[in-house]
Amino acid sequence: MAEKNIQIKIGKGSGTESPIEVPWNGIRIGEECSGAEIMMRALYQENVKTIFGYPGGAIMPVFDALYTYTQKKDPWFDFVLVRHEQAAAHSAEGYARVSGNVGVAIVTSGPGATNTLTGVADAMMDSTPIVVVAGQVGVAALGTDAFQEVDLVGVAQPISKWSYQIRRPEDVAWAVSRAFYIARSGRPGPVVLDFTRSAQTGKCKWEPSKVDFVRSYHPYPKLNLDAVRAAADIINNAKKPLALVGQGVELGGAQEELKAFLEKGNIPAGRTLLGLSALPTDHPLDIGMLGMHGNYAPNVKEQECDVLIAIGMRFSDRVTGRLDTYAKQAKIIHLDIDPTEIDKNVKTDVAILADCKESLPALTELIQSHDHSEWIESFKPLQQKEIDQVIEPSIHPSDGPLLMGEVVNAVAEATHGEAILVNDVGENQMFSARYFKYRRNRSIVTSGGAGTMGFGLPAAIGATFGAPDRTVCMFSGDGGFQMSIQELGTIMEQHAPVKMIILNNNYLGNVRQWQDLMYNHRRSFTRMLNPRYEDIARGYNIPYDVVIDRKDLKTKIEAMLHTDGPYLLEAAVKEDENIQPMTPPGKSIDEMQLHLDI
Repeated sequence: MAEKNIQIKIGKGSGTESPIEVPWNGIRIGEECSGAEIMMRALYQENVKTIFGYPGGAIMPVFDALYTYTQKKDPWFDFVLVRHEQAAAHSAEGYARVSGNVGVAIVTSGPGATNTLTGVADAMMDSTPIVVVAGQVGVAALGTDAFQEVDLVGVAQPISKWSYQIRRPEDVAWAVSRAFYIARSGRPGPVVLDFTRSAQTGKCKWEPSKVDFVRSYHPYPKLNLDAVRAAADIINNAKKPLALVGQGVELGGAQEELKAFLEKGNIPAGRTLLGLSALPTDHPLDIGMLGMHGNYAPNVKEQECDVLIAIGMRFSDRVTGRLDTYAKQAKIIHLDIDPTEIDKNVKTDVAILADCKESLPALTELIQSHDHSEWIESFKPLQQKEIDQVIEPSIHPSDGPLLMGEVVNAVAEATHGEAILVNDVGENQMFSARYFKYRRNRSIVTSGGAGTMGFGLPAAIGATFGAPDRTVCMFSGDGGFQMSIQELGTIMEQHAPVKMIILNNNYLGNVRQWQDLMYNHRRSFTRMLNPRYEDIARGYNIPYDVVIDRKDLKTKIEAMLHTDGPYLLEAAVKEDENIQPMTPPGKSIDEMQLHLDI
């Protein structure tokens, strides 16, 4: 059979996209090959360039096929060998979050597969498109409790957009195309493919597949113009409108559309943790971060506004506080692509179901230009109160040990808002999210919904592959860092240029803070006996320094940023520093306390 170039359509499956040619370097359509070989071709067809993973017995045929396409003069893939399968999933998440592409992880069966499930659950909570390909025992051995067999589809189904077991080589191309379509379309999320060994080794004639439609799956709701008009009418009559901006703006690539909407309506906007870089930090309508440890002004003003416009966010408990008291005075407009989010937590007056890339311009066209200067000015006394009582003492202390906010602010200033922030979970996460600066889109990678300790280090590795032209700064506490410390081996091997900053307070700081607040200072197993990070860094051949005195902070940060490749900077910070302000659990969002009474 003559060689062919394959015509493939890319996009959202509307059928209107122009076909593109994918060169196949001499590979013939219709030739007989193994399921493992077809897997490689299918991934290449999906424009996969980087794969994270870890080999094992049940996935060896795939790794053998992978070897061919990583050893070519012009290799199809970069493969990143992580040191733990959970890190493969988190690295795929980091890659996806900064690049906007689907992240890919390949692992073996049994514990190899189950180790990725924390990352799968994390990706599901945070709408991150990844595809995990896991080995499985052969079809004949299914259900026999064979070595390293686990019911992966059954386990993964509740925490993924789709999970599927591939039993025949004839189904590989279709399953991969379907997986990528589901992962990236609509509200993105993770997909798990359980790849039996018999399907990997079995042979069939290869035919490429392109799925752009799944029956009963409607990822892009049709925009209801009546709802847009109703929302515009409410906004045009508002005296105190407030926008809540979530990650949906980033996922939809609608950052410019957001700015056009806010600027025409002169509407102040708060941002969720995952939506922090959807609007530049220095934008005049940005009024800060929402939620339990967000900024004081937007949280108080949520209980005063007359119209609340939620854009691509899910009204999580960390944003709303007590639901029975949340924004009861306001009319609620909710823009989202996922119908399951509408009225799930907060009852809406108008819901606009669509991709915000489509809904925001439609709404902008109908809203009127307004002068809400008096309303916007009313935020400033609250902002100044927080600056005076919390922010300035946190970033410019006069004496005492280093503070977390001080370290984060110094890194943010040194990177001029151009870097990508990756963080772990805990106090380090809240301090870094609050005090970092964001000028570019897709600039924060964090575990929001799941709150996964150990996320930061592998996610940062993935981010360096997803955005190789940008500086990646990873903040972690001493607890979270040690949960994935083995990934220093991945960094060493790949020379991944992650700038790692450990905010070391010798505690599981966030849990310690809650113990002090709610359990009468009974610090049950939260103090950490930490290793010598200098020795560990030396063992992995990674440059290291420690900063203890604030007079050295700026110089040592500059040295880190000007060192090629990875760098580990340990900051010895105050042991019992609390993240403030805080809305205590069970309180209304406007009951935020600037200073905790602990």
